[in-house]
Amino acid sequence: MIPKKLKAGDEVRIIAPSNGMSILGKDTIEIATQRLQNLGLKVTFGEYVYEKKDDYAIATVEHRVEDIENAFKDKNVKAILTAIGGLNTNQVLSYIDYDIIKNNPKILCGYSDITSLLNTVYAKTGLVTYYGPHFSTFGEKKGFEYTLEYFKKMFFEDEPVEIKPSKQWSCDAWFIDQENRNFIPNDGILVINEGSTEGTIVGGTLGTINLLHGTEYMPCIKNSILFLEYISEGEDKSSSYLMIDRLLQSIIHLPDFKYVKGLILGRSIKEINMTNDKWVKLIKSKKELENIPVIANCDFGHTTPMITFPIGGKAKLEAKSGKTSLIIEG
Repeated sequence: MIPKKLKAGDEVRIIAPSNGMSILGKDTIEIATQRLQNLGLKVTFGEYVYEKKDDYAIATVEHRVEDIENAFKDKNVKAILTAIGGLNTNQVLSYIDYDIIKNNPKILCGYSDITSLLNTVYAKTGLVTYYGPHFSTFGEKKGFEYTLEYFKKMFFEDEPVEIKPSKQWSCDAWFIDQENRNFIPNDGILVINEGSTEGTIVGGTLGTINLLHGTEYMPCIKNSILFLEYISEGEDKSSSYLMIDRLLQSIIHLPDFKYVKGLILGRSIKEINMTNDKWVKLIKSKKELENIPVIANCDFGHTTPMITFPIGGKAKLEAKSGKTSLIIEG
């Protein structure tokens, strides 16, 4: 199921399946709300987005589930954006009534820890979900133009979206200092394994999708193109290469991995120092990847800016040194 596109006047509901909005600055909330309103959208918020439990900026499981289900049940709501990421979205998965979602299909968009909810909804209902900006992402003052462009292409237009690399990128802690940003010229896509393919998109944050392995919440990866990106989760940054290696190996061990059609890797934050040489070394070390196209340094994940891509949608990839084409639809 592909949800309907947006138009001016539609309502978008903000929910917090992971961390809540109490950790967002007032200016971030104001900028994000105005940006969405500038698209002609009406912005509303779940009842429990500001709730804090046990000194953590996170609502109870029951209240997070209630906000999710109410957003889908509300006929006025046409799209749902998550407030921000975190660590505990997977707590809610076994409590959601997925028939509510299946009977009320609409846009659901977020990233990072929201990976588990997006892939679960697709696995349980067949509804295409979207790995893209949070509500909080809309609060960035600088470097947001590319993110907004691809958000509008995905949700307001009907044509397939051709992905072009951003001109520059950043992984600054913009939410701490909006003014002093360091933007780096984008060297473009790194082609590691050449080839042409097409398939169904599955993916998100590497460590989070791995939480779903062996459960009813993991989507089928047969005939898929995997979109994967990595964010360190507290480990020593010097060990990030090994962490990526073992998490990727865990996916390769899935029984259906032999049917995977391609691999697209999002850009990593600069602190973990995943150079092009390291990406090539890692990918070339795995025989299971020899016969599928693999590209890296794509604009999605925990760097600015980012595309929006559909989990359950379709991708066509032509990976050649000096010329790469990536088209998505859904």
